[in-house]
Amino acid sequence: MRVLLAEDDAKVAKHLRQALVSEGYAVDAAQDGDEALWLAENKPYDAIVLDVMMPLKDGYAVSRQLRRKGVATPILFLTARGEIEDKVRGLDAGADDYMVKPFSVVELLARLRALLRRQRHQATNVLRFEDLELDLVARRASRGNAQIALTNREFAVLELLMMTAPRPVSKAVLVERVWGQCFDSDTNVVNVYINHLRQKINLPKLPPLLHTIRGVGFVLKKGAP
Repeated sequence: MRVLLAEDDAKVAKHLRQALVSEGYAVDAAQDGDEALWLAENKPYDAIVLDVMMPLKDGYAVSRQLRRKGVATPILFLTARGEIEDKVRGLDAGADDYMVKPFSVVELLARLRALLRRQRHQATNVLRFEDLELDLVARRASRGNAQIALTNREFAVLELLMMTAPRPVSKAVLVERVWGQCFDSDTNVVNVYINHLRQKINLPKLPPLLHTIRGVGFVLKKGAP
């Protein structure tokens, strides 16, 4: 999942970025409202964490312009202003949620997960493909009765594959959505993570689910791709 973090306080931004990356998110950062607006209009994000008080354009102005242009990406406002009228102003500007500083990073991550679930219009917190399950709240994976231990990055890769299945996902899309980097055709990082996932998911005596389609990408599919 790819998140835009717009925060002009360098220390706060660094702390939040580290927390988001540790949870498996790909993060782009903006230090002012103009940069945040440009990024949100020109790159695909699953969510935007937006500080209200920023240079050049405040968060209210950024949110209003994005909504006017049809950008429906969920927005979580961060602000030091906790008055009811400030919250109402933020929600009226197009925000989906609102957190007052200081706040718990654990709560921010939980609220972000909730926004992402609503964005996907899921009736459940569990993704399923055949006998493979991914619990988005508990952050657990299982196949049949077997629990699968995943790193945060492996979890993010598998989540994208399960959301897309049975359509394949290219290496470039995985790099962009999970690592948040421009695609480097020479990188081997995706293949490494796919191999790790394949070893964990394609369990003995069970039909393989994770496949590589040469020249196309990777896919979850029962049997041969």
